[in-house]
Amino acid sequence: MILATPTQSKPLTDEELRKINAYWLAANYLSVGQIYLLDNPLLKEPLKQEDVKPRLLGHWGTTPGLNFIYAHLNRVIKKNDLNMIYIAGPGHGGPGLVANTYLEGTYSEYYPNISPDAEGMKKLFKQFSFPGGIPSHVAPETPGSIHEGGELGYSLSHAYGAAFDNPDLIVACVIGDGEAETGPLAGSWHSNKFLNPVHDGAVLPILHLNGYKIANPTVLARISHEELESLFVGYGYKPYFVEGSDPEIVHQLMAATLDTVIREIKEIQQDARNNNNTGRSPFPMIILRTPKGWTGPKEVDGKKTENFWRSHQVPFGEIASKPEHLKLLEQWMRSYKPEELFDTNGTLIPELAELAPKGQRRMGDNPHANGGILLRDLKMPDFKNYAVEVDKPGAVVAEATKVMGKFLRDVIKLNSERRNFRIVGPDETQSNRLDAVFEVTTRTWDAEILPEDEKLSTDGRVMEILSEHTCEGWLEGYLLTGRHGFFSCYEAFIHIIDSMFNQHAKWLKTTRHIPWRRPIASLNYLLTSHVWRQDHNGFSHQDPGFIDHVVNKKSEVIRVYLPPDANTLLSVTDHCLRSRNYVNVIVAGKQPALQYLDMEAAIKHCTFGIGIWEWASNDKGFEPDVVMACAGDIPTLETLAAVDILRQNFPDLKVRVVNVVDLMTLQPTSEHPHGLSDKDFDTLFTTDKPVIFAFHGYPWLIHRLTYRRTNHDNFHVRGYKEEGTTTTPFDMVVLNELDRFSLVDDVIDRVPQLGYKAAYVKQMMHDKLISHKLYINEHGEDMPEILHWKWQDSGQNTDVGHEGS
Repeated sequence: MILATPTQSKPLTDEELRKINAYWLAANYLSVGQIYLLDNPLLKEPLKQEDVKPRLLGHWGTTPGLNFIYAHLNRVIKKNDLNMIYIAGPGHGGPGLVANTYLEGTYSEYYPNISPDAEGMKKLFKQFSFPGGIPSHVAPETPGSIHEGGELGYSLSHAYGAAFDNPDLIVACVIGDGEAETGPLAGSWHSNKFLNPVHDGAVLPILHLNGYKIANPTVLARISHEELESLFVGYGYKPYFVEGSDPEIVHQLMAATLDTVIREIKEIQQDARNNNNTGRSPFPMIILRTPKGWTGPKEVDGKKTENFWRSHQVPFGEIASKPEHLKLLEQWMRSYKPEELFDTNGTLIPELAELAPKGQRRMGDNPHANGGILLRDLKMPDFKNYAVEVDKPGAVVAEATKVMGKFLRDVIKLNSERRNFRIVGPDETQSNRLDAVFEVTTRTWDAEILPEDEKLSTDGRVMEILSEHTCEGWLEGYLLTGRHGFFSCYEAFIHIIDSMFNQHAKWLKTTRHIPWRRPIASLNYLLTSHVWRQDHNGFSHQDPGFIDHVVNKKSEVIRVYLPPDANTLLSVTDHCLRSRNYVNVIVAGKQPALQYLDMEAAIKHCTFGIGIWEWASNDKGFEPDVVMACAGDIPTLETLAAVDILRQNFPDLKVRVVNVVDLMTLQPTSEHPHGLSDKDFDTLFTTDKPVIFAFHGYPWLIHRLTYRRTNHDNFHVRGYKEEGTTTTPFDMVVLNELDRFSLVDDVIDRVPQLGYKAAYVKQMMHDKLISHKLYINEHGEDMPEILHWKWQDSGQNTDVGHEGS
C-alpha cells in the first residue's frame, strides 16, 4: 500500500511560517478568551478574579485543531482563488469558528457591535455561552455555518449535500474522531459514490484525530496507521496524513498537503469536465493527527491535560477557590503573546489581517453558507393539469402518489437546466409510486454500473441510498446552500432521522430571528407506505408517530398535511414546494383508493385546510346530531363508510362530515398561525354535540391539539393504538377500532336520541366484525363488501357532490 505524500516538503518561507503560526495563535487566544473572560481582553493589567466569568462553559480540546485548519484553508483560498466553505463537525468547536470569522472581519460586519477593537473583543468574549449571548457550538448565529455543531454525525452528509450541483464549490469538512464513531457519519463516507465531478463541487474531508472524546479514547485514533489507511482507501478516498505536535513541522506538512490535494481536486474536475469523464476517481482526504487541547496547559493540578481527555471542555474551572488556577489561566493566555498579535487598540495587526481572503472568498461570508441569498424559485408546472377527474365523490379509484409522481416528473424536467431540485429517499422512489420521475431522469450512481441495471447514471436527479441519515443530511446540505428538494420515505422508518429533523427545525426557528439569514426552501417530507397499508409487512412497519414528534416543534416552523385523495395531494405538494423556511410533512397513501374532490373543490379545501364535506353530510339547515371528523386517507374512507351505514339505518340522524387536511388548523390561532379561531372551530364542531374523530395517527395527538376548545370533552378520537400484525388492510383498522363498524358503534353510544331502537344496528355492527374475522381467516383477503365499497349518495345535497369545503 502506497502512502499518499505531498510533493513539496517546505512550501512556506520562514516569514510565511511565522505569520500563519501567529494567525493561528491569535485564533487560539480569542478562543480561550471566549471561554474564560468577562473583561481585560488584552491582558493589559494582571488578570483578576472579576475578569473571569462566574460560570465557565465551552469546549477547548477540539478548538486549536479547528483554528489550525482554518488558517491553512485561508492560505489556499487566497493562493488559488477558491470558493470554499467550512463545516465544523466536532461537537462544540464554536470558539474557534467565532474567533476566525472575527479575525477575518466577517463577524464584525454581521454584528457591528462586536467591533474589531478592544471593546469589541470584550463583547466577543462576554457573549460566548452567556445569557443573552451565543451558544458554545457552531450555530446559525455563526457566519459561514450551515451545520449545527451540537449533535454529532451529520457533517459529511451535509458537506456532500452542499457540493451537489455546486461545480465551483469546495466544501472543507472537518470530522472529529469522536463524531467518526457515529452510525450516520460512517454511512456518509459512501457519498463519494454519488458525486459527479462534471457538475458537482468537491468535498475535502479532514478527519481530525486528537485522540479523545469526553472521557475516553477514540477508536480511529487507536488503530494502526496501516489499518486506518486501508479503511479510507476501501471507502474510495486517497488519504494524506498530517501528524505531529511541533507547530513548525506540522504547519509545513499541512501547507504542502493542502497544496497537493487542491491540485488533485482540480485535476480530477478538469479531466471530468474537459473529457466528460464521469468515472470515479478517488478524491483526496486528510487525516490530521494533533494533540487534543494543543497549546493549552500541559498539566493541571498534577494531572495530564494537553493531549488527553481532560482538555475536552474547560481545562480547569475552580478559579474562584483556587488562586493558582487564575495564575495558570493568565500564563496560558500570555503564552500567545497578544501584544504581538493585536495593536494597542485591540485590532489584529495588518500583516496578519492580510492572511485572510477578501470579500465573499472569506469562509464566513461565502454566500453558499447563507443559501437564501442564492435561492431561486423553482419553475413549476400547473398542478391542476394533473388532476384526477372526479365526477362523483367516492366512485373513482386512483393512486395518489402515482399522480403526484407525474407532477414531480415535470418539476424535474422544468428545472433540469437550473439543476436545483433533487429527490432523495432510501431506495423507495419506485416503491412509493413516484416512478413517473424516471421518465425524465435516473438515479444518481457513480459506482459500477452493470449492463442489466436500470435507471442508473452519474447524472440523475433522484438520490437513493439505504441510509435515511445520509438522505436527510444530503437534502439539508442541499437546501441550506440555496436549492430545493423532496424526501420520500416509508412512514414507519422516517423515525430514524427524528434527531436530524429536530436539529434542522431548531436551525430554522433560530434563523427566523437572525436578520442576515435569508429564508431557504422548505424541507419537504412525503410519508407514504403508511401504517394503514403496511398490513403485508407487519407490525415492524406500522408506526404513524413521526407527526407527534414534529408537532413538538415551534409553530412558526412546522406544517403537517393529511390529504385524503390525489387532487388534495397535488394542491398540498405545490404549496409545499413553493414555501420557505418550513418543515412540511405530507402523509399520503400509495395504494389504489377512492377519490372524493375534483380539483376546484380540492383547492378550496386545501386553502382552508379544514371544512365540511357538504355532499357527505345531511345537516344543512339543521343542528347536527353528530360530527364525523376525519384526517388521513384511510380514516376518511372509514368515516364515509360509517356515514353511509348511519344514513341507511337512521335516515333522520343529522350527520356532519368534517375533513381535516392541515392538521394544525385544530390548534387555536394563539398556538399556530394556521389554527382556527375559537368561533370558527365551534361553528364546525359545535359546542355541545358528540364528535367522532377518525385520525391517521395516535389518538392523543388530536386531544393534545384541541384540549383548549369548548367542545373538547365531547371529542372521541379513534386512531392507531399500537395494534398491528401481518394481516389484511381492513383488519388493520379493525384491530385499532378505527373501522366503519366501530365508528357506527361510537355514534350509537353517544347520540342519546337513537335510544333503544339502535340495538339492532349495534348488534349488526358486532356481527359484521365477527364475519370479517371469519372471512379473512378463511380467504386471506377482506370481504367483498369492504373491498368494493364506494360512496352511494343515499341522502340529500346530490348536486354538490364535487364541491369542497
